Order: sequence, then C-alpha cells, then structure tokens
Amino acid sequence: MDNSELVRCAQNGEATALGVLLGRHEAGMRAVALSLLGYGPDAEDAVQDAMVTAIHRIGEVRDPDAAGAWLRALVRNNCRMRLRGKRPIPVADPGLLLPPAAGPGPEELIEQAALRDWVWHAIGELSEADRVVLLLRHFSGATSYDQIGALCGLPVGTVRSRLSHARRTMLSALRATAGQAHPDSSARAAARQREAADAMAAAMRGDFRQVVEDLWWPDASFIARSPGLHGGTDVALNGMDCDLQAGVRQRLISVVAGDDVLIWETELISPSADPDHCPPSALWLHSLDRERVRSITLFHPEISSN
Repeated sequence: MDNSELVRCAQNGEATALGVLLGRHEAGMRAVALSLLGYGPDAEDAVQDAMVTAIHRIGEVRDPDAAGAWLRALVRNNCRMRLRGKRPIPVADPGLLLPPAAGPGPEELIEQAALRDWVWHAIGELSEADRVVLLLRHFSGATSYDQIGALCGLPVGTVRSRLSHARRTMLSALRATAGQAHPDSSARAAARQREAADAMAAAMRGDFRQVVEDLWWPDASFIARSPGLHGGTDVALNGMDCDLQAGVRQRLISVVAGDDVLIWETELISPSADPDHCPPSALWLHSLDRERVRSITLFHPEISSN
C-alpha cells in the first residue's frame, strides 16, 4: 500500500498499517535527527519520541500523502526543543497537525480496539522499571526527565537510559506483533477507571480509610515527594484527613492502567478562603501486587523542577 492507504487504515485502527508506516519512514526520520543533532543518544531519543507520539496522534494527519513529512516534522520538532534546552513536546508543524474535519481525534483513536490492545500488549512486555518511566513520559502530566526523576527518586541520567531502553523495546514489540491479535485491554481500563472514581468519591466523603482497606495491602508504603513524607497507610490517612479539614478537594482527571502500574491524575481544589493552599494538581503513582496497591508515590508536577 502507498502512504495514504497506510494512513487511512491506521486511522481506522489497523495496527499492521501503522507498524508498516513507521518502518517505512524510520530511516528518513533518523536522517533528520542526525542532520540536526549529530550521532549520539539525543538523536536516537528524538526518533523514538516521535515514533511513540505518532502511535497516539496518527488521527491528526490531515493529508495522508504527507505522512512522511509529518513523521519527519515530529522528529525535527523534538530536535529543536533539545537544541533549545527544553524538553520535547509531542507536536509538529501546525500545518500538518490540524485536526481532521471528521473522524476520531487522538484520544478516541487510542481507544480503538486494535491499536489500543496492540500498544498495551507492547507496554506489557516491558520491565516494571521501564514501564513506569514510559507511562509517565507519554501518558501522564509528569513528562520531563526532571519530573520523572523526582517522582521515582532517580537521577536524570537513569531516567533517560531507562526511557530509551523502554522505547526501543516497545517499538520492537510493536513491529514484531503488528499483525497479531492481542488480548482486550478495555475491560481492565474501564474497571480501573470505575475503581478510581469510586475511591476518590469515597475519599472526598471522608471514607478514605475504607478505600485503603479495600485496595491497599496492610503493609503498603506511601511517599509524598513534595513534603518529603515517607511511611505506611497511617501517613496517607493523616495526609488526606488534613487536606479535608483544610477544605481541600480533589477531582479525578485521568487514569492510566497497566498490569502492575496504575496512575491517577487529580485536580486539587483549594478552599476559597485560601486559594493558594495547595498545588493545582497531583499524580498518584501506584505499584500493584496481585491487583492490590503495594506502594504509592504522591507527586505534584507543577512545583517540581524542570
């Protein structure tokens, strides 16, 4: 198939077509990175970031015949951000990323069964350490190396190496399994979404203890990075009680669910009498063991260093 046919098939949820498209243009994408950054890890990171971005944003390609140019523009943008000393952001030249007049947007596209299950199968092939940094980088609000390092308690260099390895492994798995059938991931995602919504509603009613008893292991650990708290369930319960007594409320924004990693993103709403009481958002990183929470790290992306 030509590029336009591959793009249309990919936008209709065919994983095989997207895998072929990425493979066809990988050399051109790498050439762009090398021309701007030279040989080294930055160039490889720029290409890998662009490929992962393309998996999520193929629905935004307005001109299917320009797929190659769109992919190279993703790489070029990543390279320019690195040259300016800023983290890469998943956008390309505006003229190529205008939303299509009809059809699914990027968020809807990733929920299409074939592509969704293909991506989550590949993510599931990663080690837990690699999976955490990849999910944070591409699925959460903590996207910079500094933020991921602060959340996970890792040096930035370690974050970078893990992320590079995770993307290489994921892309290899995507290419190797593009034509296969994959287990349905929608049931797990829907169940975790409902669970998170119910848990947050219960917490806001003052029933967070019941949430902890239902979902956490009794010896689960809790870390709040910003105030530097580290302990067990009692620390989490005391922290939630203090927030509620101060009039702070949380609203669930999104949920990312892997086999053993779960991410909640919430909006923090300060009391009207003290509008600067708390940061605007929080990220809850759960480590799961046999479907229950083994540890949680609470992080506020907006107040971390960048």
